[in-house]
Amino acid sequence: MNCEILLVGDGPPRRLSMEEAEQYKGGGFLWAHVENAGLDELPHLVRADIPEVAANALTATETRPRCDRIDHGAIVNIRGPAATDIDDSDRLVSIRMWVRRGRIDSVTRKPLAATAAVMTAMEDGKIRDPGDLVAAYAREISATLDPQVAELGDTLDDCESMLESGNKFRLRSTITGIRSEAISFRRFVAPDRDALLALASHDFEWLHDDDRLHIREAADRFARMAEELEAVRERSALLHEQLTDLRAEEIDQRSLLISVVAFIFLPLTFITGLLGMNVEGIPDAHDPWAFWEIVILCVVIAVGVLAWFVRRRWIQR
Repeated sequence: MNCEILLVGDGPPRRLSMEEAEQYKGGGFLWAHVENAGLDELPHLVRADIPEVAANALTATETRPRCDRIDHGAIVNIRGPAATDIDDSDRLVSIRMWVRRGRIDSVTRKPLAATAAVMTAMEDGKIRDPGDLVAAYAREISATLDPQVAELGDTLDDCESMLESGNKFRLRSTITGIRSEAISFRRFVAPDRDALLALASHDFEWLHDDDRLHIREAADRFARMAEELEAVRERSALLHEQLTDLRAEEIDQRSLLISVVAFIFLPLTFITGLLGMNVEGIPDAHDPWAFWEIVILCVVIAVGVLAWFVRRRWIQR
């Protein structure tokens, strides 16, 4: 478990220890952020002044994006890309925040990619209050996630352009992976948008107009990403169906070709089988030109059957 406590608004921005943070009674803004918290460590993070509902939200093992008001504070849970690749079905990791005037307690069980940029901004004095910090997280998460969503759409565009290539059926696994990622992303992107819009609608004294503007801007970006992910999911399904249709069409064409070839050789097989019987009385058995006569007859029959197929346009199907 890694705990970072930053203080701004009371002298230069600086880091505090847990003991210093417990004793601090000044008028600055304090941010206590816990990262890589294990399940057994979560209950010990709850301070006595945190309401039970907020404490449960901070220590929950499973979360979804939300924003709930508790008196003059708010529970804010949002999800964003992890700092490192994770072996998990949930591609986005959560940050849970208990926000009130002068302090934010936040918990992430896995490192969030946006945290480093937010901490840097706070150390540089660009974040001065809780509203600034929540707005910074909303901006950073949406800015980090937007290129990943756009990449899914670009990859799907490449797959569409490769449908006419010879390796089109190898695209199935790629398209399936894109659809899976789109579904995984959209599961939390749309609730992220709803949570931010809910936060911007509350009249907290620590949430200023410029903070609401930035939060709504991030919510609009999440809304656009949700629409893009929905489009990617539907396009992936259509491409998969198109590949299935192409495979079925190729199988039909090959089956038709095999049937045509079999139909051409069916009368020839009958003739050769009939004349190849080892019995007495076969016509022209002792004629030296009989073999070539049978060959010519078979060629004529084959050409006739083939011409009939061409006239019926079975060959072009």
